[in-house]
Order: sequence, then C-alpha cells, then structure tokens
Amino acid sequence: MPETSPPRIEDVRDAATRLAGHAVQTPLLRSDAIDAATKARIFFKAECLQVTGSFKFRGAYNRLSALSEKEREAGIVAFSSGNHAQGVARAALLLGMPAAIVMPRDAPPLKVERTRADGAEIIFYDRITGPREEIAAALAAERGAILVPSFDDPHIVAGQGTAGLESAAQLAAFGLAADAIIACCGGGGLASGLALALPEAALWLAEPAGYDDAGESLRTGTIVPVTHAGPTLCDALQTFRIAPLTYDIMSRAGARGVAVSDADVAQAMRTAFTELKVVVEPGGAAALAALLSGKIDVEGQVVLATLSGGNVDPALFAKVLTS
Repeated sequence: MPETSPPRIEDVRDAATRLAGHAVQTPLLRSDAIDAATKARIFFKAECLQVTGSFKFRGAYNRLSALSEKEREAGIVAFSSGNHAQGVARAALLLGMPAAIVMPRDAPPLKVERTRADGAEIIFYDRITGPREEIAAALAAERGAILVPSFDDPHIVAGQGTAGLESAAQLAAFGLAADAIIACCGGGGLASGLALALPEAALWLAEPAGYDDAGESLRTGTIVPVTHAGPTLCDALQTFRIAPLTYDIMSRAGARGVAVSDADVAQAMRTAFTELKVVVEPGGAAALAALLSGKIDVEGQVVLATLSGGNVDPALFAKVLTS
C-alpha cells in the first residue's frame, strides 16, 4: 500500500500473510470471576504472550518486511519507550538490517535490555523535555535510514490489526462475535487496527489518567495533545499526541475513551495474574482496569479486551502483587 494511503481491511489481510510463521497466534483468555464481575462475556486477547512480549511486533515486522532491499541496507530508526523498540529490534534482527532506537532515559530497564539484546543501537532522551520525533527524524536523515514510527504509519496499523483478525476467527469458533472492543491506547495504532478488523464492534479506548488525549480528541472532534504530563505506571501508553491517521480511523469507528488511574491498573495487574494466570505490564492492563473499575458498562455483551503487553520489571511486578 502507498505510505500515504490509510490502511484498509485488505492491508490487514496482507499483513497477516507476511506475519505467518513469525508472529504468535495468541490465545483468547477468559475467567468466570471476571465475567461475573462485569455481567458480560469477556475475552482477553493475550498479546502479552506475543513475540517480544507485546502486540508491537506485529506492526514492526509488517513495516520492515515491506521495505525494499536498498531500504533494508540503509537500516531503520525508531522511537519508543520500550515495546515498539523491542518489536522493531526483533524484526530488524530477523530481516538482517541495522536498527537504532531512540528511547527515554526512564524506560524500564527490562525493555532496554531486551532491545539491546536483539542488536539494536539505543540513543537515550529525556521523556518530558526531549522531542523524540525530532531526534529520531534527524538521526534518520543523517544516516539515510528509514524512520519507523510506533503508530503513525499505515503498515504499522495494518500489522496491529492482525490481532483483530485472529480474535474474530477465535470468537467465531465459539459461535460468537464481539459486540465491543476495549483497547489499551497510547497512540491508537492497536485500536485503529482492531477497528479495521472488527468494524461492527463498538470501540472503547482505555488510557492512563493524564494521558487520555485520544479520548478527549474524539470527544471534542479535533486532535488535542497531553497538556499536564505527569507520572504514570503505564510507561507504554505515555503518548503526547495521536496522529491524524489513527484519529481518523478511530473517529470513523465512533470510538470513545476512558481514563484509568494507577490504582485501577495495579488492581488489573493483580487480577490478570490471579484469574487469567498471566503477567501483564501496567499499560497492557489498562483495558482490564477500565472493565474492573466499572468505567465502561458492558452488561450482557460479548467483549474483546486487549492484554497488550507483558514487559514489566520484576521488582515493580512484585511490588504491585504485594501492595
């Protein structure tokens, strides 16, 4: 697809073909206790079990595998707090191309270590004051490399949408279809891809409090940035502005957003561990947090919710479990 064209369902299907044999077809998980608490049938897409521990590998591999041989030789530059970094680093390793990742200095050490272990060069910046997009763009221009954003790219969105295609097929095996989707949302790449793959389902976005710009943008009808950035457990969702690409897709889907607190997220992480038997990072637990805190009424519905990542530092996870 042309890089300036919005992705279509056909592009999501093409992405699924590229990803076959490389990405994991992650399971749908469910819990009687969570169903009872929400009075709904909730199915969790466990992307915490994906290659590199998050859905980001889907979009990264789809984007990089679409590059020409000449572009692959030049290498790529990306910017990420960790999950996109890991997805890009692994995809670059598999495809034999150099990768440089611009990462915040306060990125979780586990994510930094995993990114470096796959051979990527890491350039650190300050998350609050450093313009990561500008840093990465300048580096890409200097090296003649391809810039690979984490969500503002049609190939990235199409790759993330493959999680939706899988989910639809898995639900169909039970004779079901999703009435609603609840997606953890930073820049909206995953939510946009799910909207393309499951257009009949209502779309909800779960964002960390203080970083709920996607929901506010959709509510007001124009893209608004984060204005009062502060600390949050959800490092993976600390995006300061969604892109026109993802905004347009989510807007056409009629998406709505809710904000979840750190306390909501911590409870969701504990519930995912005790009820679903999986390790989920804070940002990856935002959709479950929105459900458990009652911020979205899904009574009587079949719901697809994302567990979008599992890359949490052991010390933080232990603290959350015992608090």
